Amino acid sequence: MFKAPTPEKPAAKPTPTKPEKAKNAGKGPVPPLKKYEFKMEFNIRRLLIWFLILLLFLPLLSQVFTGMGKKNQISMTQMYEDISQSEVERLVDTGSQIEVAYVNSDEVKYVTKSPQTDIVTLLEYGGIEPDSVQVEYREPPMSGLLFEVLINGLPILLMVLFFVFIIRQARGAQDGIMGFGRSKAKLFAKGKQNVTFKDVGGVQEAKLELEEVVDFLKNPKKYRKLGARTPKGVLLVGPSGTGKTLLARAVAGEAGVPFFSMAGSEFMEMLVGVGASRVRDLFDTAKKNSPCIIFIDEIDAIGRMRGLGTAGGHDEREQTLNQILVEMDGFTPNDNVIVLAATNRGDLLDPALTRPGRFDRRVTVMLPDLEERKRILAIHAVGKPFDQEVNWERVAKRTVGYSGADIENMLNEAAILAARNNRDSINAHDVEEAAMKVKLGPERKRLQDDYERKMTAYHEAGHAIVAHFLPHTDRVHRVSIVSRGMALGYTLTPPEKDKYQQTKSELLEDIAVLLGGRSAEKIVFNELTGGAASDIDRATRVARAMVVDYGMSDLGPVNLGPQFDTAEWGRLYIEPTKLSEKKQAQVDEEIGKIIAKAGQLAEVVIKRERLALDRVVDKLLEQESIDTDEFEAIIGRPKAKPKIMN
Repeated sequence: MFKAPTPEKPAAKPTPTKPEKAKNAGKGPVPPLKKYEFKMEFNIRRLLIWFLILLLFLPLLSQVFTGMGKKNQISMTQMYEDISQSEVERLVDTGSQIEVAYVNSDEVKYVTKSPQTDIVTLLEYGGIEPDSVQVEYREPPMSGLLFEVLINGLPILLMVLFFVFIIRQARGAQDGIMGFGRSKAKLFAKGKQNVTFKDVGGVQEAKLELEEVVDFLKNPKKYRKLGARTPKGVLLVGPSGTGKTLLARAVAGEAGVPFFSMAGSEFMEMLVGVGASRVRDLFDTAKKNSPCIIFIDEIDAIGRMRGLGTAGGHDEREQTLNQILVEMDGFTPNDNVIVLAATNRGDLLDPALTRPGRFDRRVTVMLPDLEERKRILAIHAVGKPFDQEVNWERVAKRTVGYSGADIENMLNEAAILAARNNRDSINAHDVEEAAMKVKLGPERKRLQDDYERKMTAYHEAGHAIVAHFLPHTDRVHRVSIVSRGMALGYTLTPPEKDKYQQTKSELLEDIAVLLGGRSAEKIVFNELTGGAASDIDRATRVARAMVVDYGMSDLGPVNLGPQFDTAEWGRLYIEPTKLSEKKQAQVDEEIGKIIAKAGQLAEVVIKRERLALDRVVDKLLEQESIDTDEFEAIIGRPKAKPKIMN
């Protein structure tokens, strides 16, 4: 019968003495003493500054060394006078000074002289016979010799240090110039990425594509056995804020490999050839750390389509792109290095960059749908206290068209609003206000007179009434005459479900809703204001798209806009619109017909529902904002109505 081995007992710890127990009581085990290492850093610039300061104080130091403690210092002229009067018994030459001994006195006085000048020469210069006084010579002390060496050698030493400093500065400048060609990619070492696919909400299709890339990096033999090659690159394309960079970080975290991150703009400098040099250095470094991932954010900064070459000169961006093309699929094989790139302008990339063999996979990261928004809300709600009244299903429906970054910002703004109001939790009103702030900006209380305020109320109520009574429009979510951003008021009709295409009837009624505010002003006040400028602009753009792009007019399914084409050599160019004056006039006429038809539709609804319009305006003037429930309590639930006009 198998018997598990008995674990060895740990060695008994020595029992501490009483003083140690008293000292360590309540403090746990005594940590070992750390050994501190003292490192001396040699800074030639600082040393040079101190030597220059020392050189400035050399005269003072000379006086200190030679005359410190010598109270009986006299001048050379005084010594000559004392010798002439036979008061001096002897002179002692010590090199840098003369000791003067007087007759019938133990006092000794000192005279400073140059070490190179002999005392006999000084006496002859002063007109004194050398034999008239006893002269002795004494070796100078060691401190005096050291000082003389310091005085004479310090200038030479300073010059040497100065030239060394100049040479090092020149070498540093040269290294700085050569450093332009080095990659500035940030390296996240293996295991340092704490972001995984669990931290990315939504984008399920994109995560499935990238999970295969992770499996390639973890188990390359499984795929090579079947003859499959590792994908060279994965291109993440989608609107801003949808999580492209977060997905790249999650791939690195899941795969557990080194991750090199660099922005497309970091390749470019003012020096020619720097971008291509940085690309070479980046890929050389990545190959040494393979398997690894290179992430290039905003690759459209360097990956745009190459021009026709008619401008001349040296295109730095084009050379950088050429180097990326060579590194990704050139003569030298590039194994176990996967390039992830992100952009929100995939239509601008060069075809040579997006072909198979370079970026083998194109992963589209779109705005999240309803279920994906629920997952994103659940991720970003962690760590924030929310009230039980917050209906996450309603919040997810409320945020149609929001990106992941918008949702994260919305919940953060809701937390800030709750903290500003000194509450311990976040309620539904905070979330709603944060959603409004993210899309429209903060509230601004503008000073309007009663007439302008009433006109704004009729304008916004006109939008709401038309949207409520037309059959193909979305429900009114909120109507308000509180100013946000540049608007004096707003009417929100967010879609209750995600839409991927619209019919002609829906587009026509959308234009009618946009013109509903102008129609209400015209009917009620018999006046028109400039507040409908943005509505007219949006309505015109929708009508132009219906005629030019969608073929929803009597002109038929003909593309009447600018032509996008690709030449044989793979370069994109835009051909200007080739329309005759007659055809362009017909396009303008069709756009005018659509706008006029939608305007008539809005006026019919406003005239028919004038009483409901007045009731909504009275409520707006009373409390400034009306939500869905209050709005429908005034005019009833929306019902599918037959078309008013054919």
